[in-house]
Amino acid sequence: MKRRGIVSFQTIKTDILQRIKLRDWPPGTMIPGEETLARDYGCSRNTVNRALRELAQAGVIERRRRAGTRVAVTPPLAAQIHIPVIREEIEQKGATYRYALLDREELIAPAMMRGKMALPENAEVLHVRCLHYADETPYQFEDRWINLGEAPDARDQTFETVGPNEWLVETKPLAYAEHIFSAANATPQLAAWLEIEPNDALFVVERRTWSEENTITAVKLFHPGFAFRLVSRAISNSGEDL
Repeated sequence: MKRRGIVSFQTIKTDILQRIKLRDWPPGTMIPGEETLARDYGCSRNTVNRALRELAQAGVIERRRRAGTRVAVTPPLAAQIHIPVIREEIEQKGATYRYALLDREELIAPAMMRGKMALPENAEVLHVRCLHYADETPYQFEDRWINLGEAPDARDQTFETVGPNEWLVETKPLAYAEHIFSAANATPQLAAWLEIEPNDALFVVERRTWSEENTITAVKLFHPGFAFRLVSRAISNSGEDL
């Protein structure tokens, strides 16, 4: 299983999940230790440790000191994040939705985004910035990066009438999603776009999504105020709603 190039913890996590799913490692099976996995993946033990730690927190594997790591006998319930379509969210509030594209650019991924999205050097991305309105009041500023290696058909989308949020939800199924929530103060540029005062409070949602193999997109969503509603639902392994 020797790997070449930079191997991220997410790549290792995805690979281990796939091997468990394919029953290469059935429930109750001991899996190789950190040192062996690090050698197989060609990475540091810290990278392997983070992947295993997250899998253990999700209940996929069980780790015991001096006893090793094994696949959990009872598979965990799967938490499925329902990525909201912003247009539907606004319309459900009884407001009139409007979308505005600010800019769209295809480029080689900057170093910061290569790190955030685990992309190789010279990877091509699409950078889209847009606004979503509710009753002509700015509701959300969206700053999105799309991995064109994973979503090449995004090149054909102008995103002038339909936003990348809606297009991705409808066309790109995801395997994993990560959300980070934080607060920020509006910069002068954000304040101008959102029609608020500089330094006003913003609620920020950072989201990354993955296919089974690679990062699909990374986005920052900025909302005026201190709170924002995010909908999620849990499903069992059989696919039934809980």
